[in-house]
Order: sequence, then C-alpha cells, then structure tokens
Amino acid sequence: MAGDKQEAPWPVPKFHFSVKIGDVGEVAFQEVTGLDTQYDVIEYRAGSSIEFSTVKMPGLKKATDITLKKGMFKDDEALMKYFQGVKMNTIKREDVVIQLLDEEHKPMFTWNLKNAWPMQLTGPDLNAESSEVALETLVLAHEGITFAKA
Repeated sequence: MAGDKQEAPWPVPKFHFSVKIGDVGEVAFQEVTGLDTQYDVIEYRAGSSIEFSTVKMPGLKKATDITLKKGMFKDDEALMKYFQGVKMNTIKREDVVIQLLDEEHKPMFTWNLKNAWPMQLTGPDLNAESSEVALETLVLAHEGITFAKA
C-alpha cells in the first residue's frame, strides 16, 4: 500500500547467549570475549618486479584465546575441576559451542571452537569496599574457530 512504511531492522542484542563445553556441558557465563579470527600477512616482492612495493598475501589463519567470565557460587566447582584436568601431554580437548540466542532462545549465530582446553583460571579480585559479585575468569586455548548463521 502507498503509505505503509517498512520498519528498519534492529541490531541483534548481545546479552542472551549460551556456552557448551564438551563433557562439562552448558555453563552460564556473564561475558565471552575473544571471538576473533585473522590471517597472518605474507609480504613478497620479486627482485625483477617493476613495482617498488610488496605484494600482500594471506598466510596462516589464527584465532585468539577465548575469555569467559562467570559469577562464583558456593558449591559450583565445575570450572575448577575442568582446569585441574590439565596434565602434561594428556589434556582432554573439548569442542566448545557459543551461540547468540533470540528472544525464543533459538540460536541466531554460532561459534564453534575446535579442540579447546583451559589454559588459565583466575579467581576474583577482592575488595572490602565493593559490593560487586565475585567473578572467575576462564581462558580457553583452541585450534580454530568457525562461525555460522542459523
């Protein structure tokens, strides 16, 4: 119809997501950062090139470590046990699935981490003058990240 106006789409909010870590299962994190992937840049210039500049080509693909933060609970030892499972050359690598969810709790976007393992677990910073929640931070190393839209 001639006076109907189509509404502009809204960007997707980032506060509703889920994280599943292999055999550990779904863990309720407050924050996930590090969903970055990039390529190394290879620069090359042939000596006989008439251009006095290099050619840039994509090299190895690499991804950053993933940092996850969650509130600490009195009887919740899941991350501590997961971290304590790290042993020299015997670490169990897990696939990790991170999903950004819609208002019906269905995935809109999915990041899959391949062969992830916990490389760092950090306890909360303590402050007698603060009323903030105690947070623990888990850093995962992994061997690659893939991204998919649902």
